[in-house]
Amino acid sequence: MAEMNMLHAINDALSIAMTDDERMVVFGEDVGHFGGVFRATSGLQEKFGRERCFNTPLTEQGIAGFANGLASNGMTAVAEIQFADYIFPAFDQIVNETAKFRYRSGNQFNVGGLTFRTPYGGGIAGGHYHSQSPEAYFTQTPGLKVVVPRNPEQAKGLLLASIRDPNPVIFFEPKRLYRASVGEVPAGDFVIELGKAEVVKVGSDITLLGWGAQMEILEKAAKMADKDGISCEIVDLRTLSPWDVDTVATSVKKTGRLLINHEAPLTGGFAGEIAAQIQQECFLHLESPISRVCGLDTPYPLILEKEYMPDELKTYEAIKASVNF
Repeated sequence: MAEMNMLHAINDALSIAMTDDERMVVFGEDVGHFGGVFRATSGLQEKFGRERCFNTPLTEQGIAGFANGLASNGMTAVAEIQFADYIFPAFDQIVNETAKFRYRSGNQFNVGGLTFRTPYGGGIAGGHYHSQSPEAYFTQTPGLKVVVPRNPEQAKGLLLASIRDPNPVIFFEPKRLYRASVGEVPAGDFVIELGKAEVVKVGSDITLLGWGAQMEILEKAAKMADKDGISCEIVDLRTLSPWDVDTVATSVKKTGRLLINHEAPLTGGFAGEIAAQIQQECFLHLESPISRVCGLDTPYPLILEKEYMPDELKTYEAIKASVNF
């Protein structure tokens, strides 16, 4: 297997998908010759031509509407929203058109060939216009799938699965890990099934659940807890909508405790939905209240980014509090 960073893995997935499917086009702000602001689409225009990899005007609503039109006519559309923070002008198109296209036609037409790629999250000193984690806004929208990879292998396999899924997908990429996360990635074409969580580390005392960049935080916190004799089971959700209730519930029934970690603010974050569902599934197995370690209920702060982030120290303290409850 080749060693890649996350950007190379995403680029490899896009190239494989475009080679496999002549109907596929990639578009967004600066994705053409420039290769995107992070260079995720570097070389695609040279390889596949300007007709299949091209720049759009600086209008996210227009990008999403154009994507809906292409996908509704049988094209495979992969649209890049340059930063997840910019996705809000496209919100109406995504939640009222993309998500409901199949439903409102009684399955006579759909936009199942549509994938939105967008980098999310903090850790790059980007301030509040380049650091938000808006995944929860879309998890409550029936008709959309929401996917978040944690490393290069996941990025490639999950992106290829997203592009080929018969439903529209929003693919959130943890920008902090674009170059920082490096690992072995299978060569050639492969997919990772959507809707399936992965048990990353087996443990017995508490389940740690997260996705994307926060998985690295959970692993660091688990190592700290191990020194105290606390055995942590780590689960990567990977797909947030639909999410794998069974895998999470099975883990919690074994450990009796659950800690959920995400970068988005606490209030209204997806951890709340998980906590509600798991307490319903696992109430008689719980040894302590379900814990949430999340971002703060404030706009994303530039100067106080370190204090805002739900890091390994906050997670470690929450692990101890849960086990000692």
